[in-house]
Order: sequence, then structure tokens, then C-alpha cells
Amino acid sequence: MAARTLPPFRADHVGSLLRPAALLEARARHRAGDLDDAGLRVAEDRAISDAVALQRDAGIRTATDGEFRRTSWHMDFIYQLEGVDPTDQKLAVHFRNKAAALDFETAALSVHDRVRLGHTIFGDALEYLVGVTTDEQVPKLTIPSPNMVHYRGGRAAIDESVYAELEPFWADLTAAYAEEVRRLGELGCTYLQLDDTSLAYLNDPEQRAMVAAQGGDPEHLHEQYVANVNAAIAGRPDGMRVTTHMCRGNFRSSWAAEGGYDFVAEVLFSQLDVDGFFLEYDDERSGGFEPLRFVPQDKQVVLGLVTTKTGRLEDKDDLKRRIDEASKYVPLEQLCLSPQCGFSSTVEGNELSEEQERAKLRLVVETAEEVWGRS
Repeated sequence: MAARTLPPFRADHVGSLLRPAALLEARARHRAGDLDDAGLRVAEDRAISDAVALQRDAGIRTATDGEFRRTSWHMDFIYQLEGVDPTDQKLAVHFRNKAAALDFETAALSVHDRVRLGHTIFGDALEYLVGVTTDEQVPKLTIPSPNMVHYRGGRAAIDESVYAELEPFWADLTAAYAEEVRRLGELGCTYLQLDDTSLAYLNDPEQRAMVAAQGGDPEHLHEQYVANVNAAIAGRPDGMRVTTHMCRGNFRSSWAAEGGYDFVAEVLFSQLDVDGFFLEYDDERSGGFEPLRFVPQDKQVVLGLVTTKTGRLEDKDDLKRRIDEASKYVPLEQLCLSPQCGFSSTVEGNELSEEQERAKLRLVVETAEEVWGRS
């Protein structure tokens, strides 16, 4: 089968990587006031250079910065939008795994003014990443979808004196994102990923009940969310590939939602104007592959069959079997393989070692080569 020259690649990954001990130590010293901003930047740069080498050595053509400059995959971006700030209130998200339950708390957000883009968010991070990748690697920047600004707090987080109706809010939000996408293109971004847990969460009846309790419309919110992403990327530069990643929560090896992609599938796959979908498919919570029947012929589906939630290494034959099952709904040439999510969506990371992380990435590459050939 012909090798893919454009992302997403046959062997790919979502983005975040486990923070190395030296970087965690530098962050702790910075919080304590024992390391200045410049010193932290040096530690981050060194860790990112090593992470790029890790991805290259594993055979992954995508290179991310591991999200090493962030505490959270999404809030570090969202709080940099003008008009959006954290509040003193805490937002609790209930996570669980097969052994226990735990709650993640973060500052709630407030949309207190018109949403605009001031500086280019993560622009300096992108420039550094581009500078340390080699010719055979394609730098990928991951940012949260615009929908994440709304999903966490709903209408209640948006000041009605600023936005009496939601339509002007959507317009300002997507315009800010469109400008961000344009600027990232000018900085050399050719591979951009919009991470959007909300579109996966909405498959879970409990999550839809939460939306209803907030006064939202759980039956049609996914349609608005798809329209938002499309507006944000409509003017993307020629040569920029855009993907989206949708999972059901990834915090310290735990999840927040369950359910297959059935509820959102028809609108999501047929209308979202991205080049590829990174989808969580690492266990029974993700449902079956049947919703993939709605994927158009010009889109790639990256099957997240390798879990980042444990260090246990998957059986290669089992992965091949599942790829074969998925190919009943999407042709094999439209499929790719990756872990189901990042290894460290927040600074704490999932419960596996860096060596297990490397082994997972190598497994993705080796399996992809055996299924599709070198790609």
C-alpha cells in the first residue's frame, strides 16, 4: 500500500508525553521561587529536544513538544484568550478507572468580556518545536477545540451582560480561533490538531443529562460544536493539515465518560471539515466500529487501539484483528493507528513508565508497518 506523505500518518500519536523527572523538578523549583522563568525555559527546551528525539527513535514521523510547557492540555490555552479568565470557583470533573474513582479540580472559567485573540497562543512553543525537528519529522501543534471554552461551564459561565445571546459568542470565539489558525500557519504550522473531548462526552447519556441541567440542548449541541470547528478552520492556510482528537477523559489513567460514537457519528463524520479523526478505541467503553460507516472517502481515521492508561503492552495480533474489523466500515487505506490519547493530558501523567511509553510508540510503528508497509 502506498506510503502516506501527509498527516495523519499510518503510525501516529495524539500529542502529550510523560513529563521527565528533571522537568518536574524544575517546575517544582519554579513554583517555590528557586528557579526563574529563564531557567524554567531552559529546562523545558532541553526536555522537548529529548522528546522530539524519543519520537524519532520510535519511528513516529509526527513530532510534538509533548505539551511539556503546559499544566493542562486545554486550560493553559483557554485562559490566554482575551475575555476569558479563571475564577475563584472550582470546577470538579469526576473520573474513574477499573479500580477506583477520583475527582479532578480546576479553576472554573468566566467569559467576562468579548472573546478575542491578543497574542498568538503557543506561538513561541511552535517556533521552538519547528526548530528542533529533523527533516523526516512533521511538527504537530495540539490546541483545545473552541468548544471546550463552552462545554465546561455552559451558558452560566458566559456573562449575559456581554453576550445576551449565544450567537455573538460563537461568532467571536470562532473568529478568535480563525485568527489563531492563520497566525500559526504564518509561523510554519502544517499539522494542527484540535482536541475536543466534548464531542465524545456527548455520546454518554449522563453527560447529556448534565448539559440539560445546565439549560443547554443536549440533542443538538454536537451540531453547534461541529459548526464551530468548521468556522474556526475554514480559512486555514493551504498546506495545513487539521485533525481532531476525541476521547472520554484522560487523567491519571482514569476516564470521565463512556459510550460509543453512535450519538454524534452521522453529523460528526459527515460534516466536520477536518482531514482526520483520532478516535479512542482502547477498551469496551468506546463501543464498536459501526459508527465509522459515516466517514467520507476523503478522511482518515486514526484508530486509538493502544491504551496510554496502563503500561501493559497490547498483543500485535489483537491490534491487527481490530484493524481488520474496522476495515469493514472504512477502507483499510483510510485507516491509521495510534494510542487512544496522550500519555500525560495533565502534568501528573498516566500510570506507566517512560520506557513503557516508548514501547507503546514502537508497537504502534511496528504494527503499522506490518499492516500497511513502511509509511
